[in-house]
Amino acid sequence: MTISYLPHSGPATDSRCLRIAIVAPPWLPIPPNGYGGTERVIALLADGLTAAGHDVTLFAATGSRTGARLVAPLDEPPPVIGASPDEEAFHTIAAYLARHDFDLIHDHTSLGPVFAGLVDDGPPVVHTMHGPWTTGTRYKLGLVHDRVHLVAISHAQKRMNPSVRVAGVVHNGIDIDAHPFQEHKDDFLVFLGRVNPDKAPEVAIEVAQKTGRPLTMIIKRSEPEEWEYWHDCVEPLVDDSVTVLEQPPHDVKVDLLGRARALVCPINWPEPFGLVFVEALACGTPVITRPFGAAPEIVTDDVGFLCDDVKDMVEAVEVASHISPHACRARAVDHFSGDAMVRGYTQVYESVLEDGTTDRQAIA
Repeated sequence: MTISYLPHSGPATDSRCLRIAIVAPPWLPIPPNGYGGTERVIALLADGLTAAGHDVTLFAATGSRTGARLVAPLDEPPPVIGASPDEEAFHTIAAYLARHDFDLIHDHTSLGPVFAGLVDDGPPVVHTMHGPWTTGTRYKLGLVHDRVHLVAISHAQKRMNPSVRVAGVVHNGIDIDAHPFQEHKDDFLVFLGRVNPDKAPEVAIEVAQKTGRPLTMIIKRSEPEEWEYWHDCVEPLVDDSVTVLEQPPHDVKVDLLGRARALVCPINWPEPFGLVFVEALACGTPVITRPFGAAPEIVTDDVGFLCDDVKDMVEAVEVASHISPHACRARAVDHFSGDAMVRGYTQVYESVLEDGTTDRQAIA
Protein backbone atom coordinates (compact mmCIF):
# COMPACT_ATOMS: atom_id res chain seq x y z
CA MET A 1 0.00 0.00 0.00
CA THR A 2 1.32 3.41 -0.95
CA ILE A 3 1.13 6.08 1.71
CA SER A 4 0.38 9.51 0.33
CA TYR A 5 0.97 12.80 2.11
CA LEU A 6 -1.90 15.27 1.83
CA PRO A 7 -0.60 18.86 1.70
CA HIS A 8 -1.50 21.56 4.18
CA SER A 9 -1.05 25.30 4.07
CA GLY A 10 2.45 25.04 5.54
CA PRO A 11 3.99 26.46 8.70
CA ALA A 12 5.59 29.80 9.23
CA THR A 13 9.34 29.68 8.58
CA ASP A 14 11.54 30.42 11.58
CA SER A 15 14.29 28.78 13.58
CA ARG A 16 11.83 27.29 16.08
CA CYS A 17 9.89 25.31 13.48
CA LEU A 18 9.92 21.59 14.28
CA ARG A 19 8.97 18.72 12.01
CA ILE A 20 6.58 16.83 14.26
CA ALA A 21 4.82 13.53 13.58
CA ILE A 22 1.66 13.02 15.64
CA VAL A 23 0.52 9.41 15.60
CA ALA A 24 -3.14 8.97 16.54
CA PRO A 25 -4.89 5.65 17.22
CA PRO A 26 -6.42 4.15 14.05
CA TRP A 27 -9.97 3.61 15.28
CA LEU A 28 -11.67 7.01 14.94
CA PRO A 29 -11.24 10.05 12.69
CA ILE A 30 -9.60 13.19 14.04
CA PRO A 31 -11.67 14.90 15.40
CA PRO A 32 -14.27 12.19 16.13
CA ASN A 33 -17.87 12.48 15.04
CA GLY A 34 -19.14 11.54 18.51
CA TYR A 35 -17.46 9.75 21.39
CA GLY A 36 -13.66 10.02 21.50
CA GLY A 37 -12.01 12.23 24.09
CA THR A 38 -8.46 11.24 23.13
CA GLU A 39 -9.16 12.00 19.49
CA ARG A 40 -10.53 15.46 20.31
CA VAL A 41 -7.37 16.22 22.29
CA ILE A 42 -5.17 15.08 19.40
CA ALA A 43 -7.13 17.19 16.92
CA LEU A 44 -6.70 20.28 19.05
CA LEU A 45 -3.00 19.63 19.57
CA ALA A 46 -2.25 19.02 15.87
CA ASP A 47 -4.03 22.18 14.80
CA GLY A 48 -2.54 24.20 17.66
CA LEU A 49 1.01 23.16 16.85
CA THR A 50 0.42 23.90 13.17
CA ALA A 51 -0.94 27.35 14.01
CA ALA A 52 2.15 27.94 16.17
CA GLY A 53 4.33 27.52 13.09
CA HIS A 54 5.45 23.88 13.30
CA ASP A 55 5.48 21.47 10.36
CA VAL A 56 3.05 18.85 11.65
CA THR A 57 2.16 15.53 10.03
CA LEU A 58 -0.80 13.69 11.53
CA PHE A 59 -1.03 9.91 11.08
CA ALA A 60 -4.72 9.22 11.61
CA ALA A 61 -7.80 7.44 10.33
CA THR A 62 -9.30 8.13 6.92
CA GLY A 63 -11.86 10.92 7.13
CA SER A 64 -9.83 13.00 9.57
CA ARG A 65 -9.95 16.79 9.24
CA THR A 66 -6.87 18.74 10.23
CA GLY A 67 -4.82 21.81 9.47
CA ALA A 68 -1.72 19.59 9.59
CA ARG A 69 -0.51 17.33 6.81
CA LEU A 70 -2.62 14.16 6.94
CA VAL A 71 -1.42 10.60 6.37
CA ALA A 72 -4.04 7.83 6.54
CA PRO A 73 -2.19 4.48 6.32
CA LEU A 74 -5.38 2.38 6.32
CA ASP A 75 -8.08 2.62 3.66
CA GLU A 76 -10.74 2.31 6.38
CA PRO A 77 -10.59 2.47 10.18
CA PRO A 78 -10.94 -0.89 11.96
CA PRO A 79 -14.64 -1.38 12.75
CA VAL A 80 -14.27 -2.18 16.46
CA ILE A 81 -12.23 0.01 18.82
CA GLY A 82 -9.39 -2.02 20.30
CA ALA A 83 -9.77 -4.95 17.90
CA SER A 84 -7.91 -5.71 14.64
CA PRO A 85 -4.34 -5.88 16.02
CA ASP A 86 -2.81 -6.38 12.57
CA GLU A 87 -4.44 -3.23 11.21
CA GLU A 88 -3.37 -1.32 14.32
CA ALA A 89 0.20 -2.55 13.83
CA PHE A 90 0.18 -1.54 10.15
CA HIS A 91 -1.06 1.95 10.99
CA THR A 92 1.58 2.48 13.67
CA ILE A 93 4.49 0.88 11.78
CA ALA A 94 3.77 3.15 8.81
CA ALA A 95 4.44 6.17 11.00
CA TYR A 96 7.65 4.78 12.50
CA LEU A 97 9.03 3.76 9.09
CA ALA A 98 8.85 7.46 8.18
CA ARG A 99 10.63 8.51 11.38
CA HIS A 100 13.65 10.06 9.63
CA ASP A 101 11.38 12.72 8.11
CA PHE A 102 10.80 14.26 11.54
CA ASP A 103 12.58 15.99 14.41
CA LEU A 104 10.24 14.40 16.96
CA ILE A 105 7.45 11.82 17.07
CA HIS A 106 4.53 12.37 19.44
CA ASP A 107 2.81 9.03 19.81
CA HIS A 108 -0.70 8.44 21.18
CA THR A 109 -1.09 4.74 20.25
CA SER A 110 -0.86 1.53 22.20
CA LEU A 111 1.88 -0.06 20.09
CA GLY A 112 4.00 3.03 19.49
CA PRO A 113 6.15 2.72 22.64
CA VAL A 114 6.98 -0.86 21.62
CA PHE A 115 8.35 0.20 18.24
CA ALA A 116 10.11 3.21 19.77
CA GLY A 117 11.81 0.92 22.27
CA LEU A 118 13.09 -1.37 19.52
CA VAL A 119 14.54 1.14 17.04
CA ASP A 120 18.03 2.45 17.70
CA ASP A 121 17.91 5.42 15.36
CA GLY A 122 15.56 8.25 14.54
CA PRO A 123 14.17 11.18 16.48
CA PRO A 124 13.05 11.15 20.13
CA VAL A 125 9.58 9.78 20.81
CA VAL A 126 7.15 11.43 23.22
CA HIS A 127 4.28 9.20 24.30
CA THR A 128 1.16 10.48 26.05
CA MET A 129 -0.45 8.02 28.45
CA HIS A 130 -4.13 8.61 27.85
CA GLY A 131 -5.55 5.64 29.73
CA PRO A 132 -5.40 4.19 33.22
CA TRP A 133 -2.53 2.11 34.51
CA THR A 134 -3.23 -1.57 33.89
CA THR A 135 -1.02 -4.58 34.50
CA GLY A 136 -0.23 -4.64 30.79
CA THR A 137 0.71 -0.97 30.49
CA ARG A 138 2.85 -1.19 33.62
CA TYR A 139 4.79 -4.11 32.12
CA LYS A 140 5.09 -2.55 28.66
CA LEU A 141 6.06 0.98 29.63
CA GLY A 142 8.28 -0.30 32.41
CA LEU A 143 10.45 -1.95 29.75
CA VAL A 144 10.81 1.12 27.54
CA HIS A 145 10.46 4.18 29.79
CA ASP A 146 14.19 4.89 29.50
CA ARG A 147 13.87 5.00 25.68
CA VAL A 148 10.54 6.83 25.37
CA HIS A 149 9.66 10.21 26.86
CA LEU A 150 6.43 9.52 28.72
CA VAL A 151 3.91 12.28 29.42
CA ALA A 152 1.18 11.94 32.04
CA ILE A 153 -2.12 13.78 31.63
CA SER A 154 -2.37 14.47 35.37
CA HIS A 155 -0.21 14.46 38.47
CA ALA A 156 -2.50 11.76 39.85
CA GLN A 157 -1.70 9.51 36.91
CA LYS A 158 2.01 10.08 37.40
CA ARG A 159 1.79 9.26 41.12
CA MET A 160 0.04 5.96 40.37
CA ASN A 161 3.23 4.50 38.91
CA PRO A 162 6.35 6.15 40.38
CA SER A 163 8.59 3.38 39.01
CA VAL A 164 8.63 4.89 35.49
CA ARG A 165 10.32 8.12 34.47
CA VAL A 166 8.02 10.83 33.15
CA ALA A 167 9.10 13.72 30.94
CA GLY A 168 6.28 15.96 32.12
CA VAL A 169 2.64 16.34 33.11
CA VAL A 170 0.44 18.12 30.57
CA HIS A 171 -3.27 18.43 31.26
CA ASN A 172 -5.63 17.81 28.38
CA GLY A 173 -7.16 20.84 26.73
CA ILE A 174 -10.43 21.60 24.98
CA ASP A 175 -11.52 24.04 22.30
CA ILE A 176 -12.85 26.81 24.52
CA ASP A 177 -14.62 28.58 21.64
CA ALA A 178 -16.62 25.40 20.93
CA HIS A 179 -18.08 25.52 24.46
CA PRO A 180 -20.27 28.65 24.70
CA PHE A 181 -20.46 30.33 28.10
CA GLN A 182 -23.91 30.56 29.70
CA GLU A 183 -24.29 32.65 32.83
CA HIS A 184 -27.95 31.96 33.55
CA LYS A 185 -28.95 28.45 34.59
CA ASP A 186 -32.11 26.36 34.50
CA ASP A 187 -33.05 24.16 37.44
CA PHE A 188 -32.02 20.75 36.11
CA LEU A 189 -28.95 18.55 36.44
CA VAL A 190 -26.89 16.85 33.75
CA PHE A 191 -24.82 13.66 33.64
CA LEU A 192 -22.32 13.03 30.83
CA GLY A 193 -20.38 9.82 30.41
CA ARG A 194 -20.19 6.18 29.48
CA VAL A 195 -22.56 3.66 31.03
CA ASN A 196 -20.36 1.60 33.33
CA PRO A 197 -19.54 1.19 37.03
CA ASP A 198 -16.63 3.65 36.83
CA LYS A 199 -18.93 6.53 35.81
CA ALA A 200 -21.76 5.47 38.18
CA PRO A 201 -24.70 6.93 36.20
CA GLU A 202 -27.15 5.28 38.59
CA VAL A 203 -25.75 7.43 41.41
CA ALA A 204 -26.41 10.57 39.37
CA ILE A 205 -30.05 9.47 39.07
CA GLU A 206 -30.27 8.90 42.82
CA VAL A 207 -28.84 12.34 43.54
CA ALA A 208 -31.23 14.06 41.13
CA GLN A 209 -34.26 12.22 42.52
CA LYS A 210 -33.35 13.04 46.10
CA THR A 211 -33.19 16.74 45.19
CA GLY A 212 -36.45 16.58 43.23
CA ARG A 213 -34.80 17.97 40.08
CA PRO A 214 -34.90 16.68 36.50
CA LEU A 215 -31.82 14.95 35.17
CA THR A 216 -30.64 14.87 31.57
CA MET A 217 -28.30 11.97 30.88
CA ILE A 218 -25.94 12.31 27.91
CA ILE A 219 -24.56 8.80 27.57
CA LYS A 220 -22.53 6.36 25.53
CA ARG A 221 -23.77 2.76 25.65
CA SER A 222 -22.59 1.18 22.38
CA GLU A 223 -20.54 -1.71 23.80
CA PRO A 224 -22.22 -4.94 25.01
CA GLU A 225 -20.93 -4.37 28.55
CA GLU A 226 -22.40 -0.87 28.57
CA TRP A 227 -25.82 -2.15 27.49
CA GLU A 228 -25.68 -4.87 30.14
CA TYR A 229 -24.89 -2.34 32.85
CA TRP A 230 -27.67 -0.09 31.58
CA HIS A 231 -30.27 -2.85 31.75
CA ASP A 232 -29.12 -4.21 35.11
CA CYS A 233 -28.21 -1.10 37.11
CA VAL A 234 -29.47 2.07 35.44
CA GLU A 235 -32.70 1.49 33.55
CA PRO A 236 -34.65 0.27 36.63
CA LEU A 237 -34.12 3.73 38.19
CA VAL A 238 -35.20 5.79 35.17
CA ASP A 239 -38.54 7.57 35.58
CA ASP A 240 -40.31 10.55 34.00
CA SER A 241 -37.84 12.96 35.62
CA VAL A 242 -34.93 11.49 33.62
CA THR A 243 -34.24 12.35 29.98
CA VAL A 244 -31.79 10.09 28.14
CA LEU A 245 -29.81 11.29 25.11
CA GLU A 246 -27.33 9.00 23.41
CA GLN A 247 -24.35 10.90 21.96
CA PRO A 248 -26.30 13.94 20.70
CA PRO A 249 -24.70 16.52 18.37
CA HIS A 250 -22.07 18.74 19.94
CA ASP A 251 -24.25 21.87 19.93
CA VAL A 252 -26.99 20.02 21.82
CA LYS A 253 -24.49 18.70 24.35
CA VAL A 254 -22.87 22.04 25.14
CA ASP A 255 -26.24 23.79 25.31
CA LEU A 256 -27.35 21.35 28.00
CA LEU A 257 -24.03 21.61 29.82
CA GLY A 258 -24.31 25.39 29.80
CA ARG A 259 -27.91 25.62 31.01
CA ALA A 260 -27.68 22.99 33.76
CA ARG A 261 -27.57 23.92 37.44
CA ALA A 262 -24.64 21.50 37.81
CA LEU A 263 -22.87 18.58 36.19
CA VAL A 264 -23.22 15.48 38.38
CA CYS A 265 -20.60 12.86 37.51
CA PRO A 266 -20.02 10.64 40.56
CA ILE A 267 -16.96 8.80 39.24
CA ASN A 268 -16.09 5.60 41.02
CA TRP A 269 -12.44 5.17 40.00
CA PRO A 270 -9.12 7.08 39.83
CA GLU A 271 -9.77 8.66 36.44
CA PRO A 272 -6.51 9.87 34.80
CA PHE A 273 -8.13 13.13 33.69
CA GLY A 274 -11.82 13.83 32.96
CA LEU A 275 -12.55 16.02 29.93
CA VAL A 276 -16.23 16.25 30.82
CA PHE A 277 -15.37 18.28 33.92
CA VAL A 278 -13.48 20.81 31.82
CA GLU A 279 -16.25 20.98 29.23
CA ALA A 280 -18.80 21.83 31.91
CA LEU A 281 -16.53 24.46 33.47
CA ALA A 282 -15.95 26.08 30.07
CA CYS A 283 -19.72 26.44 29.70
CA GLY A 284 -19.86 28.12 33.12
CA THR A 285 -21.33 25.16 34.99
CA PRO A 286 -20.09 23.85 38.36
CA VAL A 287 -19.07 20.20 38.75
CA ILE A 288 -20.16 17.73 41.41
CA THR A 289 -18.01 14.61 41.54
CA ARG A 290 -15.91 12.43 43.84
CA PRO A 291 -12.31 13.13 44.92
CA PHE A 292 -10.74 10.36 42.84
CA GLY A 293 -7.90 10.45 40.33
CA ALA A 294 -7.36 13.80 38.65
CA ALA A 295 -10.66 15.30 39.81
CA PRO A 296 -9.02 17.42 42.57
CA GLU A 297 -6.63 18.89 39.96
CA ILE A 298 -9.58 20.11 37.89
CA VAL A 299 -12.40 20.79 40.34
CA THR A 300 -11.30 23.33 42.95
CA ASP A 301 -13.52 24.75 45.69
CA ASP A 302 -14.46 27.83 43.67
CA VAL A 303 -15.84 25.84 40.71
CA GLY A 304 -17.39 22.72 42.21
CA PHE A 305 -17.61 20.07 44.88
CA LEU A 306 -15.67 16.90 45.69
CA CYS A 307 -18.12 14.71 47.57
CA ASP A 308 -17.63 11.47 49.46
CA ASP A 309 -21.19 10.16 49.22
CA VAL A 310 -24.71 10.75 47.93
CA LYS A 311 -25.65 12.85 50.96
CA ASP A 312 -22.80 15.27 50.22
CA MET A 313 -23.78 15.42 46.55
CA VAL A 314 -27.37 16.27 47.40
CA GLU A 315 -26.17 19.07 49.65
CA ALA A 316 -23.86 20.29 46.88
CA VAL A 317 -26.75 20.51 44.42
CA GLU A 318 -28.62 22.80 46.81
CA VAL A 319 -25.75 25.30 46.99
CA ALA A 320 -24.44 24.95 43.43
CA SER A 321 -26.09 28.23 42.47
CA HIS A 322 -23.59 30.00 44.76
CA ILE A 323 -20.77 29.06 42.40
CA SER A 324 -19.86 31.82 39.95
CA PRO A 325 -20.25 30.77 36.30
CA HIS A 326 -17.51 33.27 35.46
CA ALA A 327 -15.11 31.52 37.85
CA CYS A 328 -15.89 28.20 36.16
CA ARG A 329 -15.18 29.64 32.73
CA ALA A 330 -11.99 31.32 33.90
CA ARG A 331 -10.60 28.09 35.33
CA ALA A 332 -11.15 26.28 32.04
CA VAL A 333 -9.63 29.10 30.00
CA ASP A 334 -6.59 29.57 32.24
CA HIS A 335 -5.66 25.93 32.81
CA PHE A 336 -7.36 23.63 30.30
CA SER A 337 -7.53 25.45 26.97
CA GLY A 338 -5.98 24.22 23.75
CA ASP A 339 -3.41 27.01 24.03
CA ALA A 340 -2.41 25.89 27.52
CA MET A 341 -2.00 22.31 26.31
CA VAL A 342 0.11 23.36 23.30
CA ARG A 343 2.34 25.41 25.60
CA GLY A 344 2.78 22.44 27.92
CA TYR A 345 3.75 20.05 25.13
CA THR A 346 6.05 22.63 23.57
CA GLN A 347 7.97 22.77 26.86
CA VAL A 348 8.23 18.98 26.88
CA TYR A 349 9.44 18.92 23.27
CA GLU A 350 12.07 21.57 24.01
CA SER A 351 13.38 19.75 27.08
CA VAL A 352 13.51 16.43 25.23
CA LEU A 353 15.35 17.91 22.25
CA GLU A 354 17.76 19.87 24.44
CA ASP A 355 19.14 17.02 26.49
CA GLY A 356 17.05 13.92 25.83
CA THR A 357 16.42 13.21 29.49
CA THR A 358 13.12 11.76 30.66
CA ASP A 359 13.64 12.51 34.33
CA ARG A 360 12.26 16.06 34.31
CA GLN A 361 10.21 18.18 36.66
CA ALA A 362 6.51 18.02 35.85
CA ILE A 363 5.00 20.68 33.64
CA ALA A 364 2.23 22.29 35.72
